[in-house]
Amino acid sequence: MNRPKLLDLFCCEGGASRGYARAGFDVYGLDLFEAYQQKRYPYASHKGDALVALALLVAGEAIPFLHKDGTVEWLRLSDFSAIAASPPCQRYSAGTKGLTQEQRDKHPDLVGPTRELLIATGLPYVMENVEGSPLLTPLTLCGTMFELGAKDTDGVWLSLKRHRLFESPVLLFPPTPCNHGLGPTAGVYGHGGQHQRRTYGGVYGGARNTHEGAKARGGGYVPKEKAVRAALLGLNPEEHTNAGLAQSIPPVYTEHIGLQILAHLEQEKAA
Repeated sequence: MNRPKLLDLFCCEGGASRGYARAGFDVYGLDLFEAYQQKRYPYASHKGDALVALALLVAGEAIPFLHKDGTVEWLRLSDFSAIAASPPCQRYSAGTKGLTQEQRDKHPDLVGPTRELLIATGLPYVMENVEGSPLLTPLTLCGTMFELGAKDTDGVWLSLKRHRLFESPVLLFPPTPCNHGLGPTAGVYGHGGQHQRRTYGGVYGGARNTHEGAKARGGGYVPKEKAVRAALLGLNPEEHTNAGLAQSIPPVYTEHIGLQILAHLEQEKAA
């Protein structure tokens, strides 16, 4: 039986795509792949500007997708059942709040233009971004809702604190409330331990690599070891670069959402 096709825009190395595939979609990725390696993307993909490609699809054109076996498949908008999009978040991210307005303006606001094209497709869509982004009545998901976590190198269990927002015309529900009281929390931003030579309020910068040190300097803890950061997200460290992990959506988030989109499609089919 053919699985419905989902187009994943701004797909990076495929963290979100893996979740949609687990839910039951055949996923096709689309990205410039400038900061990431297209060969790392696990499904068929198109290398190009996401908004240009989506505009072509809306206009009735077909675009080519390269499969892992080297074959090329040309698809039109009518071939897809749903669309996901994760436009770059640097303009809204807490990690860039220290930038000047001029520096921030170098990161374009792609949420509005992406939304316009998504609506123009007439398909169910999901648009993801960070807290502070201008998404409309979004669902917020956190790693603690799914009990995502991993053991750090010192044996301490860490819970993933990674809030992401999801906008959709389909009514989406969280699995459980967010719960940061499960114990020490950690995030996956950058490569971990990147400020070891600095001090914060008398705390040696290397303490960023301990939960107590991160708390003392008023910041979030990022595990230094790549394997720990990948485990927090539910990903394989061998399948992703450090940059890819920093941008990845935990697959369990999009698996949860994908199941709800599939249920919506089934309801529409039965109506």
